[in-house]
Amino acid sequence: MPALTKTERFLRLFTEVKPGEGITALMMFANVFLILLAYYFIKPLREGWIAVSDIEGLSKMEVKAYSSFVQSILLLFIVGWYARLADRWDRVTLFTRATLFCISNMVIFWFLQPNFFFEQLPVSGIVYYLWVGMFGVFVVAQFWTFCADIYTDERGKRMLPFIAIGATSGAAAGSWLVDQMVETGLVATEALLLIATVPLVASIMLVRMVEQREGRSVRPEIEAGHQAGQETALSPGKASLWSGAKLVMASKFLLLAALVTLFTNWVNTNGENLLFRVIQEALAVEAQQQGVADGQSMLKFVRDGTTAFYGNFYFWVNIVALLLQAFVASRLLKYGGFAAILLILPVIALMSYSVMALLPVLAVVKLMKIAENATDYSLNNTSRHVLWLPVSSAMKFRGKPAIDTLYVRLGDGLAAITVLVGVHLLMLSTQGFFVFNVMLVLCWLVAGVLLVKQHRRVSEVVSNENAVIKQL
Repeated sequence: MPALTKTERFLRLFTEVKPGEGITALMMFANVFLILLAYYFIKPLREGWIAVSDIEGLSKMEVKAYSSFVQSILLLFIVGWYARLADRWDRVTLFTRATLFCISNMVIFWFLQPNFFFEQLPVSGIVYYLWVGMFGVFVVAQFWTFCADIYTDERGKRMLPFIAIGATSGAAAGSWLVDQMVETGLVATEALLLIATVPLVASIMLVRMVEQREGRSVRPEIEAGHQAGQETALSPGKASLWSGAKLVMASKFLLLAALVTLFTNWVNTNGENLLFRVIQEALAVEAQQQGVADGQSMLKFVRDGTTAFYGNFYFWVNIVALLLQAFVASRLLKYGGFAAILLILPVIALMSYSVMALLPVLAVVKLMKIAENATDYSLNNTSRHVLWLPVSSAMKFRGKPAIDTLYVRLGDGLAAITVLVGVHLLMLSTQGFFVFNVMLVLCWLVAGVLLVKQHRRVSEVVSNENAVIKQL
């Protein structure tokens, strides 16, 4: 048996690595680092741009929440389109062309930023907000689909927690750089989009290197018949616009995975919307104290202030997430199993929102949101990818993008409805919103327990099938 290299012995600090796995793992680590680095240049800018995209008669929180609802509808079509592309192209071509498409979009949005080449264009911030959701489909989600298809179930359980460290490291680095560059004035806010294109180009190169090293050119073809105890109910070339959504109804496993994802994002987005409202109120007070009154100056103050705040906020979220990912995720998965790593986030969310319901002040909300988001980006992020290891490539390239994007955005849509009903019909206070979130978390916990049981059944089916194959 070959001996471990020095690199592989080092990687054993984070997870169990076997001989020959180190180089590919490092390339996947670097790849997701670069993707998340770029994403966290884009994401804080989204919050700053939407903050200055006023619509008469709506509060800033409502504009943000309702934009998320529109995004959920738009992504229903985008996920279906992505599934059709996955039928036509091999995984490297799909990754390359989708990433290049997003890079071209980033150059366009660079031109359209407020008070840059143009003055504030109507609804431009909302359009950009919608596009960031699409970026999640075409770049972030597809990387994890590629990753799940590269690794087998056994290797994936060992290597995904390490690769996810790259994601949290990239997110922490990106958010820290945004905070530093905007606060110090080293780089103008308008330049962030152009800078973000560089790591994405490098990411494309790494994907091609991984594919060449692995020596496989597996296309995400639809597999006929029965696999992992699930009927695909779809044949090659028949993916429709709605196939991603329809596929979720094909089995209890997919349905429960969708429900857990839905509750996760509904709860989290409710919290994000409330935090956003408090930030805008604080910036309004600060602007008044500093005597910022001119229209253009106010827009710049609010945009830069919001971008800088979220850069700092995401920095602390991702630093905590990085520590959890590096030293807790693989060990929790190894000793506690899938159940422990899936259910830890709703347990923390239950405690966090209970505290926020009792003390709904900015300092407490920020601290609790850091705890919730850090767990989501690390431990829960690992559980989302481990979830898909037993299933087929067809399920991964159809069902996973549908759930990771469509049902995430449906959670955004339900959060928008929560704002609409809570603000205009029930007149809920901030405390009332937090109490509602506590009730949602309880539903989330029930769905999570059921998903753990179903995942165990699917894994047992795959194990039995593999055992039969070995005997033949």
